[in-house]
Amino acid sequence: MATPHTVALPARGASEPGATEADGLRAAGDVAPLAIAAARAHVLRRLVRRPAAAFGFVVIALAILLALAAPLIAPYDPIATSFSMVRKAPSAAHWFGTDEIGRDVLSRVVFGARASLLAGVVSVLISLAIGVPAGLLAGYAGGKTDMLVSRVTDALLACPFLILAIALAAFLGPSLSNAMIAIGVSATPVFVRLTRGTTLAVKAEDFVLAARAVGNSPLRIALRHVLPNIVPPLLVQATLAIAAAVIAEASLSFLGLGQQPPQPSWGSMLNTAKNYIDNAPWMAVWPGLSIFVLVLSFNLVGDGLRDALDPRNA
Repeated sequence: MATPHTVALPARGASEPGATEADGLRAAGDVAPLAIAAARAHVLRRLVRRPAAAFGFVVIALAILLALAAPLIAPYDPIATSFSMVRKAPSAAHWFGTDEIGRDVLSRVVFGARASLLAGVVSVLISLAIGVPAGLLAGYAGGKTDMLVSRVTDALLACPFLILAIALAAFLGPSLSNAMIAIGVSATPVFVRLTRGTTLAVKAEDFVLAARAVGNSPLRIALRHVLPNIVPPLLVQATLAIAAAVIAEASLSFLGLGQQPPQPSWGSMLNTAKNYIDNAPWMAVWPGLSIFVLVLSFNLVGDGLRDALDPRNA
C-alpha cells in the first residue's frame, strides 16, 4: 500500500510472465530514488510555505553572501584607521558611522559576518563529528558502553554551555580557531544525548529487527539503517546549535577570547562600543542588531525544519 507523498509505481516486469524475484528487486531499486526525491520536495514545499522560515532563509543567504563577497561589498578596509574621522555619526560617506579610531563600522560589520558564520558552522561540525558517533555507539551497543558515555555526557551537561566554552577557550588561548574548538566541544553533549535517544527508538523498529534477522552486522545496521533515520532531528538541532554558537562566539570575542583585534568581530565591536555608548551609540547598535537578526534567522529556520520534518504535520 502506498503511503502519502510516496511515488507508487508498478514494479517493472513484476507482473510479466517469467518475471523473477531479481527483476522485482531491480524495479524496487528504480522506484526508491523517485520516492526519496518526492519526499524531499514535499518537505521543501512545506518549509517554504512558512513565512518565518522563508524570512530566516533569506537573511541567512544574505549573510553568507556578505561574508563571501565582503571584499567587494565593504566600502572601506575594515582595519584602516583615520584619526580625522573618529566617532563620526552615520553619513553619506560612512553609512553606519565610524568607531573610536576612525574605522568604517559598515565595513567591519560586513567582515565580522565571516567570523560569526565560520564559528557557528565549524563549531557545530565539531559537535556533530564527536557527538553523533558517540551517541550512536551508546544507543546501539547499550550495556556498559551506554552507561559510560551517558555518565560522561551528564557530567558535561551539568556545567552550563557558555561557562564551559569560556573555560575551554581560556585554557586553549585567545583566538578564533580555539574559540570554535571550545564552542564545539561544549555543544557536543547535546548531540550525544539526542543521538542516543533517537537511536534507542529507531533500533526497536521492525525494519531494524528484520535487518538483524537476515544476518546484517551491527556496524552495517547502525550505519545503513539506524543513522539515516535519525538525521532529521539532528538537522533541526544543528540549525538551532548554530544560533547558539554565534552568540557564544560573540560572547567570547566580547571577553577577548575569540577573534583578536584588529580583525573585526561583532562581539569585539560590542566590547569596544560599551565605552562610547553615550557619545557614539551607532558603534553598538549595528553589531548588536546583526547578532540579533542572524540568531533569530537560524532559530526561525530551525523551527521551520522541525515542523516540516514532523510527519504529524503532513
